[in-house]
Amino acid sequence: MADRGAAIVGRVAGPDSPAADPRRGDPGARRRVPALSYFFPAHNEAENIEALVAEALAVLPTLAHSFEIIAVDDGSRDGTSELADRLAAASPGIVRVVHHRENRGYGAALRSGLRAARHPLVCFTDGDRQFRVADIGRLLDRLERPDLADVVAGYRLSRADPPIRLVYARLYRLCLRLFFGLRLRDVDCACKLFRRESLRGLTLESGGAFLSAELLIKLQERGGRIVEIGVPHHPRVAGQASGADPRVVVRAMRDFWWLRLRLWATRRAALRRGESILDPADPS
Repeated sequence: MADRGAAIVGRVAGPDSPAADPRRGDPGARRRVPALSYFFPAHNEAENIEALVAEALAVLPTLAHSFEIIAVDDGSRDGTSELADRLAAASPGIVRVVHHRENRGYGAALRSGLRAARHPLVCFTDGDRQFRVADIGRLLDRLERPDLADVVAGYRLSRADPPIRLVYARLYRLCLRLFFGLRLRDVDCACKLFRRESLRGLTLESGGAFLSAELLIKLQERGGRIVEIGVPHHPRVAGQASGADPRVVVRAMRDFWWLRLRLWATRRAALRRGESILDPADPS
């Protein structure tokens, strides 16, 4: 992680602070970054994957001189896997696929995408097309500001989700703030940008929906800087969401309390538990 003064270590720039104002910056004046990895988890997204890859192939050249697109197929059974392989074959060296032979969960798919990424900047959205690839530009603009952020976390400007998911999200955000001091507006927004170097040495235990929060909690605990920027959120028009599945929620709550109890008991040991995000043998 980049050096920074003690006054800002481990702090989150709130969405209302000047540093996180989504209106700042001129997209027309945006400079392309040297290299960018973009990935998306996909579980039974056969109705979305072709359009998403086509969108990424059209937009990413405007954001980066060099880029890669990684589809993480999480044990799909609807043809997503075969479609992803065909898309990779059509764009060799640009589109790649990571396959899970069985459904391992959203967190495991994020972990696979982060590990597969090769470039210094890594971003992701979900495979359901509720975010536009072009809005990654907002995250890149925010990263260029002089406060040396390690992570730019999007927050949904107007959530296009069913009411039950909004209720879950509000309760979850409150619990994360009370028990972990993670003061983010939208922890699970699936539009984030990382400096890959900030992930080195970070270990995670969760394989489910809690992984995104665990990553940010542990990054903050070791002094990483997380900032926010607003991004538009669009209704899902194809496929079916699984985030409100009671089994997903129960698993996230279990992982939440395991981490909280371990941090109370032995903070250092808790921060070291789990599997490294990046390959320890990879020096890049």
